[in-house]
Amino acid sequence: FVRLCLDKILLQCVLQSRTLSGADAINALRPFYFAVHPDFFGQHPKEREVNENSLKRLNGYLENLQKPGFRSFKPTQLTFYVREREPNSSNVQESFSASGFRAVSFTLHTRDLLSTVLDILNSCSLSTEHVQSLNVNSQPHKEAKSTGNRPIKWDKTYYSFTGFKDPEEELEQAQRVETTLLSWLDDNEASAVKKLKKSLPLRKELERLKIELSHELQLSDIRWQRSWGIAHRCSQLHSLGRLVQQRPEILKNVKGRTVVFTDRSGMSAAGHIMLGTMDVHHHWTKIFERLPNYYKLQKRLLLLEDRISQLLGGIQVIYIEELQPLLTLEEYYETLNSFYNKLRDSRLPFHPRSLRGLQMILESDRYAPSLHEFGHFMIPTVCDPAALQWFIFAKAQEARENLKRKEQMMITERELIDTSTERFSLDRLYKEPSVSSAQMIDCCKRLLEESLPYLQGMHLCISHFYSVLQDGDLCIPWNWK
Repeated sequence: FVRLCLDKILLQCVLQSRTLSGADAINALRPFYFAVHPDFFGQHPKEREVNENSLKRLNGYLENLQKPGFRSFKPTQLTFYVREREPNSSNVQESFSASGFRAVSFTLHTRDLLSTVLDILNSCSLSTEHVQSLNVNSQPHKEAKSTGNRPIKWDKTYYSFTGFKDPEEELEQAQRVETTLLSWLDDNEASAVKKLKKSLPLRKELERLKIELSHELQLSDIRWQRSWGIAHRCSQLHSLGRLVQQRPEILKNVKGRTVVFTDRSGMSAAGHIMLGTMDVHHHWTKIFERLPNYYKLQKRLLLLEDRISQLLGGIQVIYIEELQPLLTLEEYYETLNSFYNKLRDSRLPFHPRSLRGLQMILESDRYAPSLHEFGHFMIPTVCDPAALQWFIFAKAQEARENLKRKEQMMITERELIDTSTERFSLDRLYKEPSVSSAQMIDCCKRLLEESLPYLQGMHLCISHFYSVLQDGDLCIPWNWK
């Protein structure tokens, strides 16, 4: 009876102390969502992917806080790339990534919405003044922290008597113990297996639809730009299948091409047919009808790349989907044309064919040229021609060495993936595009030194964080402990 009374008192106190509703929390976080929302990172695929995955985990954390009777929780570490409104701040050089965004990492361990919102805003150096204008009985953040983010601090005897876990003690223990691969797999293996089993029928359906459509349309491949769930992908293939049945005559020009489901419709810089997932069949139909014109523009684009190559001593202009933003054919052509006109007017004295065998990609969001670990030059479209010439001459030998190293690295990576897949009886082992080959190699080498029975039959994704995806894929950071 005493325990029931105490439970009732505790519940009433918790209910009365809720100072922020779910809707209020979303309103309070508007500046944060504006600063990190993936839709604003179209030109930056790595940052977009990190923010997209972190937002999913953040939304799950916020939903759990609003569940009635929610008690147990696990500290959640998140990383976001933030759009800086004041790029001239003193810490620009230290906190900004190569793409010009500030990377922010923080751990959520609060138990109420108000403290969580304040934690997020403060971690990202965003103003919290607007939170005070909401209809909440808010207190300064420091005070919230000093009380353990709880409205009532119960005596230790209460937890001893009732058998409930002391939240402050749980938090201290969680902060003391660093997440390790074995401990995380032990905690999440059952959940992943359950989700994976549930997704198996849909996975088979997805594979069947993909094979049938690829054969019927004689496609080279069908891909997805973003990590949508299996059900979402099946729905997109069903939509394409219906269009094939309704308008088969407009699909005669897709033979040998790759179809990519993405955020917008058109043809990509790599020559792939893009189908916007938010577009209706009418938009898709127009894209298929325009394919002959796209193919003509693609020929002009290839000719433009050859002309740039001739002006730069035979260096090859390439487009790498994993490293560059998803540009339309028209956007990429304009970028190439602008760069070509600048080179033509500058008349740089490159000896013909002196740079044959080297590669370069054009980037619109950089101001200084650089050399990638894989050996290709990353050249800004606004780069000064004289500075460009000096940089290429200075780095040419290093670029050739990196290109040779790339070939060996790709072979090593493939061998380690195959070996790891077989060793742990994985159904699939893959990595996110933002994980480099060097990081993947290091990860696989260390995995092979471990005994991991949890992974049998699983789908393992090498990423930058721990997570169980909605279809049962296990995500682990490449630099796991």
